[in-house]
Amino acid sequence: MLVLVVYDIPDDKRRTKLSNFLEGYGRRVQFSVFECFLSLEEMRQLFEKSKKLVKPSEDNVRFYWISEEAVSRVLTIGSEEPAAPPNYYVI
Repeated sequence: MLVLVVYDIPDDKRRTKLSNFLEGYGRRVQFSVFECFLSLEEMRQLFEKSKKLVKPSEDNVRFYWISEEAVSRVLTIGSEEPAAPPNYYVI
């Protein structure tokens, strides 16, 4: 399932900490938007760990779960369509 993580964090340190953390789960598609292809359990872990990195009274982080059916209908302009990472890499 595609999880779209969108955030608005005014503090540079917390924003950088969250974006570095999200790099381990998915790819950045806009400055404050990440696409992550995750299982339900991975999504729960991501959500719980993210809560520890932000300040809810000041920050806004949203997690959108997008079904495979909806992902197949995504339209983009100026970027690649969402795609799950390969299962393995050949080096």
